[in-house]
Amino acid sequence: MKLSDLRPAVPKQSRKRVGRGIGTGQGKTAGKGAKGQKARNRVRPGFEGGQTPLHRRLPQRRGFNNKFAKTYAIVNLEQLDQFEAGTVIEPGILRERGIIKKLEDGLKVLADGELTKPLTVRAHKFSKVAEEKIKAAGGSTEVLS
Repeated sequence: MKLSDLRPAVPKQSRKRVGRGIGTGQGKTAGKGAKGQKARNRVRPGFEGGQTPLHRRLPQRRGFNNKFAKTYAIVNLEQLDQFEAGTVIEPGILRERGIIKKLEDGLKVLADGELTKPLTVRAHKFSKVAEEKIKAAGGSTEVLS
């Protein structure tokens, strides 16, 4: 056996040559049927024969999505009040306890509810009122980068 003896396993099928006479079975109309727009030229995708196409019948979408917007996992002070006094609260501890499911782009603490114990809270963002309430309860805040 030589390299020149190798042949493809399956014989290659030659391309269908249309419009080459009646004997080929693909002569005259070349497999396009009889007359009409589809026989004469290419019809673009979505063309509905002159009827207003679907993409023009539907209303346009409004607005846009900011692909640079950051989404934060949100925690309120009433959720932090369940921790013992003096606890250092970080995103990892909140995930372990099931208070937040996904960290997203960071953790933000909001001021809903009251805080009765001094806590050290480490988060990416704080609302002004939340920061004031944590400090009023004797705790401290640290901003993570």
